[in-house]
Amino acid sequence: MYPELMVIPMRQELVRAGFEEARTAEEVDAALARPGVTLLVVNAICGCAAGKARPGVRQALTIARHLPDHKLTVFAGQDREATARARSYFDGNPPTSPAIALLKQGKLVYLMQRSVIELSTSQQIADELARVFAQFCAPANA
Repeated sequence: MYPELMVIPMRQELVRAGFEEARTAEEVDAALARPGVTLLVVNAICGCAAGKARPGVRQALTIARHLPDHKLTVFAGQDREATARARSYFDGNPPTSPAIALLKQGKLVYLMQRSVIELSTSQQIADELARVFAQFCAPANA
């Protein structure tokens, strides 16, 4: 684990973008029990989180026409219990960080793993998330 003081700016980047931060398994479960679509970001201290994932997510939230109902983040390597619980919703996919998931009624409908994030630019991540938001977050009659 890194000293919390080092991690605060990385946590705040998503919190400032409107994300709720979960630090316990119970907080993850409560957040994902809410009706609707939840964007869940497994945050990390690595360079691909800083240079690609977080900027891509933030940009997607500004360019997308349709947005998820809720935004949740956990921090890998720092909040281990919350991260493990969040990953338990990823239907057997291997754990990676960072990761970006979309859950509808608590069920995984989309997952972008680290391997995709590493090979993408933040703009490509934003564009892909905007596409996914349009698919899963648009009202049924839109």
